[in-house]
Amino acid sequence: MNNNIVVGIGEALWDCLPEGRKIGGAPANFAYHVSQFGLNGCAVSAIGDDDLGREIVDVFASKNVNNRLSVVPYPTGTVQVKLDKQGIPQYDIKQNVAWDNIPFTDELATLASQTRAVCWGSLAQRNEVSRNTISKFIASMPADSLKVFDINLRQSFYTKEIIEKSFEMCDILKINDEELVVVSQMLTGKECADDMLDDEVKEICNDMIRRYGIKMLILTCGTDGSYVFSADGKFSFQPTPKVTVADTVGAGDSFTGSFIASLLNGKTIEEAHKTAVKVSAFVCTQNGAMPAYNPHTI
Repeated sequence: MNNNIVVGIGEALWDCLPEGRKIGGAPANFAYHVSQFGLNGCAVSAIGDDDLGREIVDVFASKNVNNRLSVVPYPTGTVQVKLDKQGIPQYDIKQNVAWDNIPFTDELATLASQTRAVCWGSLAQRNEVSRNTISKFIASMPADSLKVFDINLRQSFYTKEIIEKSFEMCDILKINDEELVVVSQMLTGKECADDMLDDEVKEICNDMIRRYGIKMLILTCGTDGSYVFSADGKFSFQPTPKVTVADTVGAGDSFTGSFIASLLNGKTIEEAHKTAVKVSAFVCTQNGAMPAYNPHTI
């Protein structure tokens, strides 16, 4: 392909944090961080015909994030975010909002045909309209493009069927340790301890790779580090740097974005992993999900 279009498709919204509103939504965050590495990140979502929607357009413009934001007859999405003492966010995600109703248009079909990589999650699939649009977008992409499922479980907005279909569509799965416990129980019916041993974790991850034909699985474990498993047996572990945390909003998305951007820029799995760890650690020291930074100087 002659382009570097990398799409994050799904929710674009406002995180209403204690210090004020910040632009958010995992796919939008992903597109922003990909853009920091010289790729053409593009956020695909929907907004309402309202002030909050127009402000999202303005913020994306100020951060140089390309976008395809359909205007639909629903309010622009918002999330009330409360932080615990460790800076870990708790979310109250409003329902029946614009990003639940992303239409699949001719413009999106054309964009999909030119897309080098896409990232999506489980949250934007809670409603049938956006779920179908995500599926059609992925089906319209070139055969050699990269499909990334950053699962991002939120509240109860997911089902076994949605999770399994996304596993089957993706080349790369990104999941955290808490989500691994939930998903493993969901798919196997077996109870999993929250404090699984390393060998158990590796067995579960490699089983998911084999069962669903996934090429690579990224597992983040908070302060306990992160792992990358691949279908060809390659393995990478990186410890999590110790930093002063402002909040962790968007840290996982920055990890995914910088990892995928590094792979697309020709880096090895280990090199991409090291970069992702550095970028996500930096994002944790900042307020909000889209801080300004130069990836080459972090």
